[in-house]
Amino acid sequence: MPTFFEEKQLVTPGELLAEGEYQAGENTYLESGKIFSARIGLVDCDNKKVNVVALRAFYAPKPGDIVIGSVIEVGFNGWTIDIKAPYTALLRASDVLNRPFKPQNDELNQVLDAGDLIVAKIASYDRAHDPQLTVGEPGLGKITRGQIMRVTPTKIPRVIGRKGSMISMIKQETGCQIILGLNGVVLVTGKNTADEDLAMAAIKKIEDESHTTGLTDRITQLLKDEKAKREENKN
Repeated sequence: MPTFFEEKQLVTPGELLAEGEYQAGENTYLESGKIFSARIGLVDCDNKKVNVVALRAFYAPKPGDIVIGSVIEVGFNGWTIDIKAPYTALLRASDVLNRPFKPQNDELNQVLDAGDLIVAKIASYDRAHDPQLTVGEPGLGKITRGQIMRVTPTKIPRVIGRKGSMISMIKQETGCQIILGLNGVVLVTGKNTADEDLAMAAIKKIEDESHTTGLTDRITQLLKDEKAKREENKN
């Protein structure tokens, strides 16, 4: 049962990728037993599932996704949040306050104000309503420290790596806590800005070179080289 591509090959919409006992995965479609690309991107195959990683794509919200957003408006009963998607999201005051919202008593801009950043989860979303957010779980809520960077949303799985191997290695080597928003916004929090900058440099390299092979080894070497330079500068 043939495939018609090489791993990480650049493909275009409508290009024939495979036929026979293969499954149509992300950014592909099945027609008459054949799988075609639906986007411009890099193709790969994992357990008979053919996927195309789009080179550029906006974030499409899904319930359960962890995202990082910014407050753009304080409303009467909640906040409007920019989650870097075609739609803004709503965070209800009752979700943040953990009690019924009392407009006569509660000043929402004292809790979250325009420009504040939050880590949240998509609680619900359908095409008839904008995404609803929640911060009612551990690790979610207002961001008070760390650095923010942007990554193309489709590159986030590459930053994570197989079974979380890539991001775990970066965390271990830099000592940073890293939250990867599936909307392509990343929070890096370390003991100092040098550690954060190193982690961000590694993530940026992954984004830039995600289509290449041997990337894990190059990221490992980058981190080791930078740490060795630090030791030299101390002496």
